[in-house]
Amino acid sequence: MLRDADLRVTRPRLAVLQAVHAHPHADTDSLIGAVRQELSQVSHQAVYDSLSALTAAGLLRRIQPTGSVARYESRVGDNHHHVVCRSCGAIGDVDCAVGEAPCLTASDDHGFTIDEAEVIYWGLCPDCSTTRS
Repeated sequence: MLRDADLRVTRPRLAVLQAVHAHPHADTDSLIGAVRQELSQVSHQAVYDSLSALTAAGLLRRIQPTGSVARYESRVGDNHHHVVCRSCGAIGDVDCAVGEAPCLTASDDHGFTIDEAEVIYWGLCPDCSTTRS
């Protein structure tokens, strides 16, 4: 994947890719911890740089729901959306709402050629719903 994206193959990049695949929607601190289980001496900066390069190359997707830190996922290129728990912050993937990407037709596109739509559904996850009732 790295070579196909014209990226140099490095141990930090491989470890970051593996960590994001294993922990979808993880924040940077969690990913640093996961990467350090593989590469104990890796620096914060190496993880940040890897996340940036992998995101820019389209191998990872960065999401940041309102009020949340940035999170990363390996599911890219399908224009899926997310559901976020207002209580605990859990995040889940939601496939395209209707039809094919970009999933939504804007009422006024202002002349833009739209190729992606980002939708975040907010609510309570099953665990938090049970706790509140």
